[in-house]
Amino acid sequence: AAAPAAGPGATSAAGPGGRSGRARKLVVVFGLIALCDAYGEGALADWGALHLQQDLGARAGVAAAGYSVFALTMTIGRLSGTALLERLGQTKTLVLGGATAGVGMLLGSLAPTVWAALAGFAITGIGLANIFPVAIGRAGELAGPSGVAAASTFGYGGMLIGPPAIGFLADWFSLPSALTTVAALAGIAALIAYATRNMARAAVR
Repeated sequence: AAAPAAGPGATSAAGPGGRSGRARKLVVVFGLIALCDAYGEGALADWGALHLQQDLGARAGVAAAGYSVFALTMTIGRLSGTALLERLGQTKTLVLGGATAGVGMLLGSLAPTVWAALAGFAITGIGLANIFPVAIGRAGELAGPSGVAAASTFGYGGMLIGPPAIGFLADWFSLPSALTTVAALAGIAALIAYATRNMARAAVR
């Protein structure tokens, strides 16, 4: 005998309900990627200059330039973001950005000289530049305005969490050690983007 037809309220895992559930999960994933990025921005804005002055003996003017170097390279990176996306695609942009920021921030936090640390801040800015906008854009592709709102909430939460988290860790360990968490979260963002690449492709089909 033939199997009974599914009722009108039934939805298969591959149907709209399954797709929407997968999209919601991926919005959270991209929100976490945005959080990792914004954590670094907030941490450097509040603690970068102090690290240069307190740990590396930079003069006040040079220390103040630390965040400016980071912000400048981030701006340059975002201005070239469209060309980068066209060349690499979204997943590779996220993975490469996270890896670059991770390497840059390890240099910025652990380098023994001011100028090496400034170079690390500059590399970090280039790496982080396109992670946040790409992650938010992907969330919008998956779930429209609600996806953008949800992922942005995660992202800006990271900017709020970053500075106090660095302060807490600096009290327990040291400021250079605390700043390595920026590198760790950038690396995590790259790993998340790579691990979910196939899910993300399938969700937008």
